Amino acid sequence: MPTSADLAIATPPLAGARAPSPGANQAIVAAAAGLLLIGALALTGAVSWRQGALFLIGGFAGISLYHAAFGFTSAWRVFLADRRGAGLRAQMLMLALAAIVFYPLLAQGSVFGLPVKGEIGAVGLSVLAGAFLFGIGMQLGGGCASGTLYTGGGGNSRMIVTLAAFVAGSTTGAYHFSWWAATPNIGPVSLVATLGWPTALALALVLFAGISALSLVLERRRHGAAAGPGAGGTVSARRFLTGPWPLLWGAVALVLCNVATLLLAGRPWGVTSAFALWGSKIAGSAGLDVAAWPYWANPARAQALKDSVFADVTSVMDFGIVLGAMLAAGLAGKFSPGWRVPGKSLAAAVIGGLMMGYGARLAYGCNIGAYFSGISSSSLHGWVWFAAALSGSAVGTRLRPLFGLAVERTRLTGC
Repeated sequence: MPTSADLAIATPPLAGARAPSPGANQAIVAAAAGLLLIGALALTGAVSWRQGALFLIGGFAGISLYHAAFGFTSAWRVFLADRRGAGLRAQMLMLALAAIVFYPLLAQGSVFGLPVKGEIGAVGLSVLAGAFLFGIGMQLGGGCASGTLYTGGGGNSRMIVTLAAFVAGSTTGAYHFSWWAATPNIGPVSLVATLGWPTALALALVLFAGISALSLVLERRRHGAAAGPGAGGTVSARRFLTGPWPLLWGAVALVLCNVATLLLAGRPWGVTSAFALWGSKIAGSAGLDVAAWPYWANPARAQALKDSVFADVTSVMDFGIVLGAMLAAGLAGKFSPGWRVPGKSLAAAVIGGLMMGYGARLAYGCNIGAYFSGISSSSLHGWVWFAAALSGSAVGTRLRPLFGLAVERTRLTGC
């Protein structure tokens, strides 16, 4: 039987990887750290100190995701395939901690004079369809939105293909967005606004505890015992820098990232809106009139389309995640990308990336923007997203062997 450390600690697998070179990893550490520092200083001067700080928060998120191998995709897959629920329970802990901080702040409406708002999406057919597609795509693509960024930054060359397809799918979703937004829905529902934050928080904590308890029952029924995120052994500065981290550390670190994002940006952490922006800018440079798409008619989005990507909070944090993961992989001595990817696996990366990108736009977010930030914001659409994406993941998990992809039964990975 695997130990809790086996379940909680793993590093992203590298497609076609060779043995890591110590010299190359030292160079990666220097390059990634240098780019993070220079980027933060440049953004502070060109945009604002907040933008520079958010870039560094993205970097810390990338380090945290890599060192803890905090993969939403693999956590769901091992639970669906073999009822191993340590990863799912770590997510419930993460959501509970975030909700405890978010709910009263969102009810207050501002922090230190800065207006704050939650990630609240409309609840309807669009979310159900989009999240279901995203769930299938994350299992075929090999990672969720944050997972694609951090495993790609950590040296997994296959995930670069997934990311490119993700951008293409998100851009297509932006083009079709107005049609999906017009499908039946009941509009945005904030549980804090509807019930008041104390009642909404109590309800959320009961749900988190209930899901965790159910996963424990199912895991013990299957295996006789359940693994936990745990403290994961000794705590030291060296382990913090080089990893690996237990899931518990990763959960707490991601909560800190999301809270810091709320306090600096005035809204929670997101990932995939940047993908639609990047793809639309590329399409615009190729001659398409993307500004005429209804998706870009929103004033804030229209301004983002006109501005540099470095003025976009989500883009800047995504860049930070990639560099942070690269730094973490170098510190761990595991950055060694390879470029030999089997044809079936490559096809799955493209299909999965397209499905995730398209689904994220329909569903008003991904595993970060809709699931983590949505539920932390008390949005009903976050819970709908979770249910639909988990159902899609069940389908995607069954499809993985068709593309030569493994279905892990005892071990979490970054993919």
